[in-house]
Amino acid sequence: MDAIAEDYVKLTLAMGEKEAGYVDAYYGDPAWAEAAKTDPRSLVELGNDIIRLMERIDVLPISDDPMVEARKRFLLAQLEAAQTRHAMISGETLPFVTEAKGLFGVTPVFKPLSDYDAALAKITALVPGEGPLHERVEAYQERFTIATDRLKPVFDAAIAECKNRTAKHITLPTGENFQMEFVTGKSWSGYNYYQGGFQSLIQINTDLPIRISRAVDLGCHEGYPGHHVFNMLLEQRLTRERGWPEFSIYPLYSPQSLIAEGSANYGIDLAFPGEERLIFERDVLYPLAGLDPAKAADYFELQQALGELEGARFTIAQAYLDKNISSEEALTLIQKYQLVSRERAGQSLSFNDQYRSYVINYGLGQDMVKSWVEAQGDAPVWRWKAMEKLLSEPMLPRDLMQGAGQ
Repeated sequence: MDAIAEDYVKLTLAMGEKEAGYVDAYYGDPAWAEAAKTDPRSLVELGNDIIRLMERIDVLPISDDPMVEARKRFLLAQLEAAQTRHAMISGETLPFVTEAKGLFGVTPVFKPLSDYDAALAKITALVPGEGPLHERVEAYQERFTIATDRLKPVFDAAIAECKNRTAKHITLPTGENFQMEFVTGKSWSGYNYYQGGFQSLIQINTDLPIRISRAVDLGCHEGYPGHHVFNMLLEQRLTRERGWPEFSIYPLYSPQSLIAEGSANYGIDLAFPGEERLIFERDVLYPLAGLDPAKAADYFELQQALGELEGARFTIAQAYLDKNISSEEALTLIQKYQLVSRERAGQSLSFNDQYRSYVINYGLGQDMVKSWVEAQGDAPVWRWKAMEKLLSEPMLPRDLMQGAGQ
C-alpha cells in the first residue's frame, strides 16, 4: 500500500504539470515535485499509469483493519477522479452530471428555477420598494459593506472567534497558524492555500465590496473548522502519525473536494448555531466595521432568506455549462435568482467557466455533510466529534450517504 501511495502522489504531481491548479496543496518530498517537472510524462503515459495503479489496488488482500480498507477505497476513488480529469485535459467535454459523478463521486439533482419563486416572494416582502428585486437587494446590502481600512480588524476578529469556538471541541496541532492576504483579480471570494507544517495562506478577494456577512462565512470556511483545520488534521493524523503519503497531496478535482467544501460550509452553522452568529456579528463585528448594530437583526433575516436561493446557483451552472443557455441568459438568471448586481453575476459566471462542475461541492456537499454529522447525534458534543472524524479520516461522499441512511 505504501508503494502504491507513493506512486499515486508522483502521478498526481505529474498530472499537475499538465493543468495549472490541479494540485491544490502539496507538502511532501520536494524531490518528487522536482522530478515531475524535470521528467514529465505524456498524457498517454499518465492514462496508462492511472489504470495500472487501480489494478494494483484491486488485487490487494482484504485487511482486518477498517482504516486500511478505507485507505484503499479512498485511493481508488481519487484515481477514478484522475481518470475523468485526464479525459478532460485530453480534450473531452462531458455533460455536467457525468463530469460531477466522475470527479466528485456524486450525482447532483437540480431543482427547476420555479421552485425558488417562493423564496423570491419572501425576500420581496423583506426589501420593499420600486425597481427590479435584485437591484433593491443589492442597494440594501451595500449599506453593510465593510470599509477597506476596516477589513483587517473585522476579519481578524471573525477568524479569532471561529478558531476559539473550534478549539473548544477539536484539539488543534501545536504551532498551527495562518497568514491572511487581501488580493484582487480572482473568480472566487476566498481561498486557502495549505502550506504544510500546520500553516495556511488565506486570501480574501477584494474585487467587489465585502459585506459584513462574509467575515464569519470566510473565517469558518477558509479557517476554522474549515479548510485550515481539515488539512491540518489530515497531515497530523494520517500523513505524520500513520505515515500515509497520499494525504500530503490534494488534487482539487477529486471526491476529497466534496468533503472539503461541504464540511467548510457546514462548519459555519456548527460553530455559530441558531442566533449565536447574529449576536456575535451585532456585538463585535458591527462596531469594528463602523456599522449600526441596530440594523444587524434585519440584515441577518435577509441573509437567512437569501440562503434559500443557494440551490438556484447550481441549476443555472448546469444549464450554462451544458450549453442549454447562453452566457447572457445565465447572467440574467443569476441576477434574478441570486439577487446580485451584473458585476457580481459576472464573477459567479467566471467561477463556473474556470471550475465547471466543482460548484456542486458547496451546496450538495454541505447538505450531505449536514445529514451525516447530524445523524450521529443531536447534542453539540456529538456533532463536533463527528466533524472531527470527518476531517481526520479517509472519508468519501459515499460514506456520507451510507452513514446518514441515504
